[in-house]
This record gives sequence, C-alpha cells and structure tokens, in this order.
Amino acid sequence: MSVDERREQLIAVALELFSRRPPEEVSIDDIAAAAGASRPLVYHYFPGKQALYEESLRRAGRELSARFEEPMEGPLSERLLRVMGRYLDFVQSHGPGFAALLRGGSVAASAGTSAVIDDVRRAAQEQILAHLAIPSPSPGLRLTVRAWIANAEITSLEWLVERSVPLEELQLHLVQEFVAALTLTAAREPALAAELGSFFADEHPDGPTGRLVRDLAGLFAVPGILDAVTALAAGTTETAEGSEVTGASGASEDPEPAGASEPSERSEPSGAAPE
Repeated sequence: MSVDERREQLIAVALELFSRRPPEEVSIDDIAAAAGASRPLVYHYFPGKQALYEESLRRAGRELSARFEEPMEGPLSERLLRVMGRYLDFVQSHGPGFAALLRGGSVAASAGTSAVIDDVRRAAQEQILAHLAIPSPSPGLRLTVRAWIANAEITSLEWLVERSVPLEELQLHLVQEFVAALTLTAAREPALAAELGSFFADEHPDGPTGRLVRDLAGLFAVPGILDAVTALAAGTTETAEGSEVTGASGASEDPEPAGASEPSERSEPSGAAPE
C-alpha cells in the first residue's frame, strides 16, 4: 500500500472497531491485528490511540453530517423522515462508540472529540434551518431546532440500550416531535406563524404531519378532553360544583362564593368620619 492508502486503511479499521466497542476497550494491538499490520507500523502513522480515535471520529462526523443533507423538495416532514432514517441507521451501526462519546463516559473523550460532535450538531442545525427556509431565524427558532437535535441524541441513546420500539416507529416519533415543537414556537412568534400555513398546506395526509394531526384529533374525541381544552382556551375552568372560574385574562361571571352577602348599604372606609 502507498502511505495514503495505509493511513486510510488504519482509520477505516479503527472506526469499525470503535463502532462495535467502546473506545477504551480497543487497543493499538487490536487495530494492528485487524489491519494486518504490526504495532510499530500503526505508531509510524499515528502517535497513539487517542490520535487515531480522533481521526476516526472526524471521519464519522463527516459521514453523520452528510446524512442531514436532503434535497429541498416535497413536504418538510417527509424530508425530515428520510434524514432521521439515515441518522438512526448511523446510530445503530456505530452503537457502542456513538453512545460512549455522547454520554461523555469514554476515557478517550477530549476537547478534540467534543469539537467533532459540536461541529456535527451545528451542521445538523443549519441543515434543518435551511429546510425551514426562514430568511432570518429567530433565537427562539434556533433554540427549538437545537433542543430537538439534543432530544434526538438522548432518545436514540436510550433506544440503543432498550430497543423497546421498532426503529421505524422511533423515526416517525422524532419527526412528529419536531413538528409539534415547531408549532408551539410559532404560537409564540407571529412571524413564524405566518409561515406555518404554507408548511401545513404542503403536507400529505399520509405523511408524518398528517398522521400527527389525525392522532391529535382522535385525542380530542376522548370524553372530557375537548371540553377541558376548550375551557382552557377560553380562559375558564369548571369547578367541582359546576360553576365557572375565569382566569386572570378574563372577567368572571360566577356567582358570589358561598357565604357572601350583598351589603345593605355602602360601607364606610375604616377610620372615615361619619357625615
């Protein structure tokens, strides 16, 4: 092999080992054996396991960032569904190494490895914002996207441990959680709310957003939920006795509390002199 070919081979072999086992469980001898090379040869190309680990991680980071790239065509939630499918496929195929790094429990973690992960997160955030096509994303919207990316990381790490739901179900749930978070942010930001109409208009009934809307509609059919939500939207709640109590945003039309009586004449302020 040429110098470049050997170096690339060592990186590829190391990445494969780090994907299947936590980095602290992989030794230079393991990498040398898997590459069909000697220990001194590995040290000829890399000063130690940490340098090889960081280089492998940079390779994985570029691969993961590329998985967020998606043609900006079609409904947004369906684009994100394809993105999350590729993301979760990466998580599954790089399980132990991915988990060790993101959990911060790896002895191989360093400023260099943290920088790689931060670069991936920033690339993912910018890709998602580009798909939203908002000319000047607000700080609130940026925070929503970043929080969703963090949620995707945490959720996928838990899935690696338990695998309690099918991967396709997790993929759908993550996209629907983004749609819900985006809608909530739009409720607080008029400029974003103005864009939300076109977003929903582009969605398909059988896509992630259409299925989410039907799920919510079904939830409102559960006895008591729609009435309670309607009352909250109107700023009123119903007491156990059936009377209405109005929140701070509206005037109450409730009767006087039990025990209260109408004064027979205007009361004088305390300390006022009689006329």
